[in-house]
Amino acid sequence: MTRLRFTSPALPQIAVLPLAPRNSSPNPRLTSLFHWSERGAYGDAKYPGNCSGQLIKDLLLYFRPTSVFDPMTGSGTCRDVCDELDIPCTSKDIRFGFDACDEANDAGIGPFHFVWLHPPYWRQKVYSRDARDLSTAPTFTYFLYRYEKLIRNCVGVLAPGGKLAILMGDYSDRETGYLPLVFHTQRLCFQAGLRQRCTQIIRFQHGNSSSWKTYKSSFIPGLHDVVTIVERPC
Repeated sequence: MTRLRFTSPALPQIAVLPLAPRNSSPNPRLTSLFHWSERGAYGDAKYPGNCSGQLIKDLLLYFRPTSVFDPMTGSGTCRDVCDELDIPCTSKDIRFGFDACDEANDAGIGPFHFVWLHPPYWRQKVYSRDARDLSTAPTFTYFLYRYEKLIRNCVGVLAPGGKLAILMGDYSDRETGYLPLVFHTQRLCFQAGLRQRCTQIIRFQHGNSSSWKTYKSSFIPGLHDVVTIVERPC
């Protein structure tokens, strides 16, 4: 009798990405797959949940806006990128008293040609004890209620033809189960009258703290999140 031997395949260290077609893009390196392992010297790498400034930079180099709004600035990554590119940027954050879900706070600002939005993925990571913080929403239904207000407020400060880029990821909640937050992002954007501008961008999550943890449960690890880019019709 022949015995079958099973060996563990070597783990790939580098993803082989498909070639992108050549076109007249103002930023040819921007494709639907974002895979920079270096975040760049933007913001604070120690701030929880921050993303690579290279991603924001690539988006701004492609769309070339003349003004940017970041209503959830975190450690200031978007602002630092805008400073480098010499693009006027208005940065706000709940830590400084600005509730991006309250339309009253948007009075008198804008319009902007580009809005960068990286909201909490509900309570996957809790950022504060502030009841207005999306990460402290007591239920998923209430999170979506507040998230809808956030998106509509962004629409309110967008110039006609302006772009809204939202970085969001799905995750499996310990109580509620799997949450398709990317789906809800698109749904809420369409309900707010926005239209999708281009392909979604899959961002590889290099440097995640969860990548170095060991779990007793069985699941398919998520190694990416998604940028949805929508625009306000002219």
